[in-house]
Amino acid sequence: MDSLIFSCSLIVLFIFPSLSLIEAQASLCRSSCGDIPISYPFGIDDGCGSPYFRNMLACSDPGKLELRTPSGRYPVHSISYLNPHILVTDPFMWSCHDGDNFRPTRPFSLDTRTHLSLSPENDFLFFNCSKDHVNVEPKPIFCQRFPEQCGSSCDSGSYLCRHLPECDTAVSGSSCCSYYPKATESLRLMLKYCASYTSVYWRTVGATADSPYNQVPEYGIRVNFDVPVTTRCLQCQDPSMGAGTCGYDTKTGNFLCLCKKGNVTSYCKDHNISRHNRAGVIAGTVTAVSAAGAIGIGVGIWFLKKARDKAPVTCGVQSNENRLF
Repeated sequence: MDSLIFSCSLIVLFIFPSLSLIEAQASLCRSSCGDIPISYPFGIDDGCGSPYFRNMLACSDPGKLELRTPSGRYPVHSISYLNPHILVTDPFMWSCHDGDNFRPTRPFSLDTRTHLSLSPENDFLFFNCSKDHVNVEPKPIFCQRFPEQCGSSCDSGSYLCRHLPECDTAVSGSSCCSYYPKATESLRLMLKYCASYTSVYWRTVGATADSPYNQVPEYGIRVNFDVPVTTRCLQCQDPSMGAGTCGYDTKTGNFLCLCKKGNVTSYCKDHNISRHNRAGVIAGTVTAVSAAGAIGIGVGIWFLKKARDKAPVTCGVQSNENRLF
């Protein structure tokens, strides 16, 4: 009897995972984390969005969204998909509350192999830099429009140094200069010889016909991202073709269109969807599911036959001869 129960358990263990995977097809990707919308190319569930952005965003239980980079995890303030960029904050950076008290910090960095890049709209401000190691001097006004024609000095005449957002005189007793690091290594070197730094980005607000580029400075780091657009993803998202969600196979990285009735390699209203509706859920493919089910049934039948031939009749009494463990 116990052998029969064990055999049935084996069949359940092998078959039910495949059933749960098929059911998981109806549970599509989360579309938000807290009040921040999550859309292609991002995903906070593995297999959602573009594989180029896999595991870059993490959503904790309270709805806190963070960006993962080689230098750490950073709270995400907002994501813009029309003008593709992410706005993050760095708790280790200097803030108005610090004043002239500079805390130990770390350089912000991005993986250059990804589709992320620092926005040129960021201004990095450095405080109390050693003039023996850092070239600190005011730059001509035209450098603001043609920075490539100017040197790599840290601008001590920066507008932001004289008008820090929200706290003009917070560092009245310390020196300040503005510098845009062209590489992560240059940022590390700057922090080696400067007490601290902060990042200010320019946010466009209330654009009008008279002032189409009305911008205000705010603290934070703006990170631009590229949207990898493919024909298959556009078809997948097209409402006339089923309004699916773009995703990928977590084992192969190949494109998948995530639909309510299953995941396909084309689009949700594909006439061949019956052939594809088991063609790979977020966690795997039909090959693995079918193989697991077939193996489970085979093992169950073999074990059941063996148990009937050799197991003693115990009438439900467990003895040393039929003990499983």
